[in-house]
Amino acid sequence: MKKSFLSRHAPNEKALSFLKYIGPGLLVTVGFIDPGNWASNIAAGSNYGYTLLWMVTLSTVMLIILQHNAAHLGIATGKCLAEAATENMKPWIRNGVLGSAMAASVSTALAEILGGGIALEMLFKIPLKLGCVLVMALVLYLQFSNSYKKIEKIIIGFVSLIGLSFIYEIMIIHADWPAAAAGWITPSFPRGAMPVIMSVLGAVVMPHNLFLHSEIIQSRQWNLKDEKIIRKQLKFEFGDTLLSMIIGWAINSAMLLIAAATFFKQGTAVSDLSQAQIMLQPMLGSAAAIVFALALLFAGISSSITAGMAGGGIFAGIYGEPYDISDVHSKIGVLITMLTATAAIFFIKSPFDGLVYSQMLLSIQLPITIFTQIYLTSSKKVMGKYANSKLDKFLLWTFAIVVTGLNLALLGSYIIK
Repeated sequence: MKKSFLSRHAPNEKALSFLKYIGPGLLVTVGFIDPGNWASNIAAGSNYGYTLLWMVTLSTVMLIILQHNAAHLGIATGKCLAEAATENMKPWIRNGVLGSAMAASVSTALAEILGGGIALEMLFKIPLKLGCVLVMALVLYLQFSNSYKKIEKIIIGFVSLIGLSFIYEIMIIHADWPAAAAGWITPSFPRGAMPVIMSVLGAVVMPHNLFLHSEIIQSRQWNLKDEKIIRKQLKFEFGDTLLSMIIGWAINSAMLLIAAATFFKQGTAVSDLSQAQIMLQPMLGSAAAIVFALALLFAGISSSITAGMAGGGIFAGIYGEPYDISDVHSKIGVLITMLTATAAIFFIKSPFDGLVYSQMLLSIQLPITIFTQIYLTSSKKVMGKYANSKLDKFLLWTFAIVVTGLNLALLGSYIIK
């Protein structure tokens, strides 16, 4: 009888253990639904309807593989990507890698803070630059006054609110679901769509998220000497990453669906977030416009928090230390990221220019981070028996080349302009 009772409840215990594990993937997900993604998805839906939904699917598949690989490093070694680079690469190489990664975190934070500032301007008519300072101040308060566990809960709350906002928006639009279903799985290249395709696909994998995931996955404590525990962690991590990235896929898809069902249907191309909010009001009502702006605010704040955490983790990794907000190096890294990003906003003429400049810098740095990660996770010296298999290497190199090519093409399109 006792054996039967235990076997009957074992699946429930496993499910409960997995639910307790969920969290690190959702922190990475907020970088996947940041203001830059909003602009790209709305441009895609308003210009090309449902035909570019496939790129949200493809980019999510790429993201799952690359983020899982970054987390794999953290679980197998007990070190984040920055610490592993410091320990296993020559000083002049690692300094270039981690220095450029810090610059990428600043660039990411710039776009996220800018998105939050735009949302405050939409909601309360607060001047954009003042709004950006307010977002930065709130984010720093949250980062310095809360432990990682509390930050994780705050982020999960923000992601939930963003998701609920888009559920509300989806419920009041009249989407063409057969067209959407075809768009999700059928590659299409409408005339003139390549810049938008490159923008969405090339911006999904962000350097700071790869560093961040390898760090925060270690918030789940385990015994590195026990192979069974490591195997369990790897299984739970993949489940967490898969679930979180699917949530990101759904939210990104919702952005594009709303743009397709409203702006594209009316024959209006949109390339500015403020313009999108203003135009939603007569189409769907004032409540929809307010929900749109609130969701953008939640996205800006939450993604700014993770950008700051990434910067703190990278800076601490330069000194061979893990991220710990009570440690001086982590604090300095967070402050460098947030203060530099906010200061840079005051020298930018327009919000659109800010998003363009930040994307350009990410396009330059991304290949450095991806190839560094593949080098480290393929090394038996670093990973031991958990080094990448031949199949892992094939997938990683394939996605790395595709993502890098798209980012460089996107960078080239900005330079040509």
